[in-house]
Amino acid sequence: MKKRLLSITFIAAALLLNAAAQNPVVAPAQSLPVILEGGTIHTGTGEVIDNGLIAFSAGKITYVGKSGGFTGDRSGSTVINVTGKQIYPGLIFPNTSLGLIEIGGVEVTVDNRETGDLNPNVRSIVAYNTDSHVIPVVRSNGILIAQIVPDGTLLPGTSSIVQLDAWNWMDAIYKADDGIILGWPRKSSPARRRGDYGIPGSMPGAGENQYTRNVEQLEKIFTDAIAYSQLNDPADRNLRLEALKGLFDGSKRLYINAPEPGGIVAAITFAIRYGVKKIVLTNADESAWAVKDFLKEHHIPVILAHIHSLPKYEDSDTRFPFKLAAMFTKEGILVGLTYENQAYGYNLPFVAGQTVGYGLTKEEALQTVTANNAKILGIDDLTGTLEKGKDANIVVSSGDLLDMMTNNVEYAFISGRNVSLDNKHKQLYRRFTEKYKTE
Repeated sequence: MKKRLLSITFIAAALLLNAAAQNPVVAPAQSLPVILEGGTIHTGTGEVIDNGLIAFSAGKITYVGKSGGFTGDRSGSTVINVTGKQIYPGLIFPNTSLGLIEIGGVEVTVDNRETGDLNPNVRSIVAYNTDSHVIPVVRSNGILIAQIVPDGTLLPGTSSIVQLDAWNWMDAIYKADDGIILGWPRKSSPARRRGDYGIPGSMPGAGENQYTRNVEQLEKIFTDAIAYSQLNDPADRNLRLEALKGLFDGSKRLYINAPEPGGIVAAITFAIRYGVKKIVLTNADESAWAVKDFLKEHHIPVILAHIHSLPKYEDSDTRFPFKLAAMFTKEGILVGLTYENQAYGYNLPFVAGQTVGYGLTKEEALQTVTANNAKILGIDDLTGTLEKGKDANIVVSSGDLLDMMTNNVEYAFISGRNVSLDNKHKQLYRRFTEKYKTE
């Protein structure tokens, strides 16, 4: 009885808290053309346009350039003066459990994995919770697109790419079922890195025999999937094998997480042997740097996940994680950034900013969370840069977006929709500021 009363009390408290801090209303579709005039435009291509103008209509960018060069029709447009402000492409947050985990320590709010090791047909998108209180917090820092990834071992499921202002998971879809997640098995349990939590796709050590069995399972399902993909009209539809078909024709990417140098080589070699067309290495760190020549030879892009962390090895340079983005870039390897814990994903622009002090220019750092991530995810034809014809995913900040001292997002547009920047943090701040204000 006492437990029941405690449960009722907890639920009531949660309902009251939700009532006090509701998520912002989803923005309607763009109805009028919009012109942002006078700001400094960081296009994401490396170009910076002073006293720039960007125009967009029906969710698409129609002009990017100098204010003086715009000859379009201003009548009927909403003109916003952003003189002195900075204009950026919307940031892209890859390889995250955003919307799948609300509070990691509360089991009923965690929905990022299924039972079993071979679930390529499990779609993370159907579990995506657009009402998550974390999403508006992340969005208010300039992050407008995210790749939602399931967690688990071997083949935990299929990822999807979402825009971060939607009524439900169907409305949120930006690119459905973009890739398959592969957690390559490892032979031994690693010493845990401080702060190593909340990252999709990790796999514990299993020992030599279990490692061999896991690899054999992968070999069997990939062999079956290749045979299945060659059937024009299979009599019995196999959902697992159906999900893997896109790997062999290039319509899906294989996102590999393999935390050891040997595992990285083994996983990529495995994928190439089975004819996987597009491969991405996720959660890359110093282990990936150890096999950089192999990655370069096979044109494998990497997503770094541990910028704000201690180095992986005891004898490593203490600033090694900060330097990796520049090191990979100088090697000609396409590199994107993510953040290891979805609850603190709003730090994504700041990890990009961190790389500026360790080898990247400001525009190169911006590309690691915009253009590069778009290329890695296969959505660079839609977003990632501010160019005519692309989706109007735009962020306006009064200061440097990548600097936590000056970052101050004032406008955000997703496909031309002027989305709310309010969130639970701001609501609680206003509430208690009012309560404790001085007369």
